[in-house]
Amino acid sequence: MPKVRVAGFGVSLDGFSAGTEQSLNDPLGKRGPEIFQWFFHTKTFCAMHGKEGGSIDVDDEFARRSMENFGAFILGRNMFGPVRGRWADSSWKGWWGDNPPYHAETFVLTHYEREPLVMEGGTTFHFVTGGIEEALRLAKEAAGDKDVKIGGGVSTVRQYLQAGLVDSLHFALAPVVLGQGEALFSGLDLGALGFSVTEHKATEQATHFVLEKR
Repeated sequence: MPKVRVAGFGVSLDGFSAGTEQSLNDPLGKRGPEIFQWFFHTKTFCAMHGKEGGSIDVDDEFARRSMENFGAFILGRNMFGPVRGRWADSSWKGWWGDNPPYHAETFVLTHYEREPLVMEGGTTFHFVTGGIEEALRLAKEAAGDKDVKIGGGVSTVRQYLQAGLVDSLHFALAPVVLGQGEALFSGLDLGALGFSVTEHKATEQATHFVLEKR
């Protein structure tokens, strides 16, 4: 049965999944990339960016799984880009260039309407103004018998968790203390939401935790 999944989500030791002051130069916020060092060296990451090489190891296994079997993606507005407020024009097309890594229908949560954006490689960005449940309904329709990935950012993942709409979680806990940023777990009781740890593996760059809803 298809699932709604959060996967490949980096978290610092003090519970932050993004740094402060997101901008064009800092898409993950100040120091945000530090919690994704486990990902950047993998063969999966290199292949996503059209490059050769990269490690084939436990980190790569989780990186590969974090992009497998998804028929649709959901992103928060900030995950799509640094533009705020109304769309002044259609010039901003995401952080990823002409060929984003999703290769599927991708639904962006926003308060402001915008026409769908067709990109290379099979990605089409749809801009959804009807809230998280509307976006999930559309994503499930698009995904068919595949899973839907809640791709981020932190606020979007938290909203879907609080609404009880997520089935599976994969966090990569990085050996980094950010001190400040966007807190992922604040006010969330994952146990009360029905989650328990079903898998964990440690590498030099992260400890990977998989939690499934009972």
